[in-house]
Amino acid sequence: QVQLVESGGGLVQAGGSLRLSCAASGSTFSINVMGWYRQAPGKQRELVATIISGRSTNYADSVKGRFTISRDNGKNTVYLQMNSLKPEDTADYYCAAHTGRNDLYWGQGTQVTVSS
Repeated sequence: QVQLVESGGGLVQAGGSLRLSCAASGSTFSINVMGWYRQAPGKQRELVATIISGRSTNYADSVKGRFTISRDNGKNTVYLQMNSLKPEDTADYYCAAHTGRNDLYWGQGTQVTVSS
């Protein structure tokens, strides 16, 4: 089992920055991919960014050049640095962890609101 706890959401003006954190606990040795997803009101959950084995990264086109995902293996924590935020980035952001056993775990989510 893996437990994920997100933090760092909040209200920010357009053009501002936020950093989200996701602390993993439990069977963290089994995690091979961690990622961030988001879900805006009335929309489906979408991929924002993933990081594989702490190095290889992948981003949604909508956030490329503005968001950076990183992982601190020593702290079992993954971060999402979000710069140049836009109102369309407003959503609930969820951390996810995929294990070698093909299990997928989710955090409880953290809200990000970007005002125009």
